[in-house]
Amino acid sequence: MRIFILIIFLYMGISACENKNYKVLTIGGLTMGTTYSIKITNIKINRAQIQTDVEKILYEVNQAMSTYLKESELSYINSSTNIESHPISNDLYMVINHADTVSQLTNGAFDVTVGTLVNLWGFGPIQSTNQIPSNEAIKSIKNNTGYQKIYLNKSQRSITKLHPDLYIDLSGIAKGFAVDKIALYLDENGFENYLVEIGGELIAKGFNENNKIWQIGIESPNNNIMKIIGLKDIAMATSGNYKNYFEKDGVRYSHTINPNTGKPIKHKLASVTVVDKSAMNADALATAFMVLGPEKTLLLANDLEIGVYLIIKNDERFYEDYNEYFKPYLTN
Repeated sequence: MRIFILIIFLYMGISACENKNYKVLTIGGLTMGTTYSIKITNIKINRAQIQTDVEKILYEVNQAMSTYLKESELSYINSSTNIESHPISNDLYMVINHADTVSQLTNGAFDVTVGTLVNLWGFGPIQSTNQIPSNEAIKSIKNNTGYQKIYLNKSQRSITKLHPDLYIDLSGIAKGFAVDKIALYLDENGFENYLVEIGGELIAKGFNENNKIWQIGIESPNNNIMKIIGLKDIAMATSGNYKNYFEKDGVRYSHTINPNTGKPIKHKLASVTVVDKSAMNADALATAFMVLGPEKTLLLANDLEIGVYLIIKNDERFYEDYNEYFKPYLTN
């Protein structure tokens, strides 16, 4: 779930100067169950063509990775109960392969097969009844999960589910991939100053219309701006869980499920922001860090030499923490 982030300038629709030499172009719309917004500065191009190209990219990503579209590549794989290989597109292969890399890196804290456990706890598409599943039910569902049950064949560009009921959900990484893909398109077409954002995952390059680095606000769970950061030639992703939970008998149950235990996390990390060259990598790591908690997150982020910014709940208050690699992005 992507919350606690405010992109100050973003809005829906298309806008630009009315002359032919556009200085600022903003396009936006709906995609992947959320919104997208792209701002490009210092351009001289037909804005309709840019939006057409961007929407084609987003359409292709959706057709490959959506779990809501019955005709998508991923839906076809999920619906199959045969232990056999399925040829897949380069994009889908790339995302699942990187998901596996992050899963191994985080000892399973990131796992694209955890969706059935999320559903079991009532945080999926089916409305929650706020009932605590039994240990037997959790164990039974866990037998159907596990990133290790996905086999990728690089030479054949194919995937095999090693369990017939394995269900893959790429919502924790696909938006970041789409951001990277749009950024690549802009780079290849000579754009040097832009910001691409999809559902809170973003990448910033160059400068804004005021010839300054892009300014992004990170919002706290109580809707206050915790920190303003400056981004240039870097991607960022934020993940949080404070607003999605239920309480039962005085116990709070988070929507973030630990794939290794099959149960909601119990630590005090409310949100985490990750900066990295790749939006896809930042997206997946932000999801994993919400499972790992503050201490393990800081240790792993330091090992990886990437910046992280944490909002941690202490009783009814929130406080921030961040590592040395995040400091260069702080503006206040």
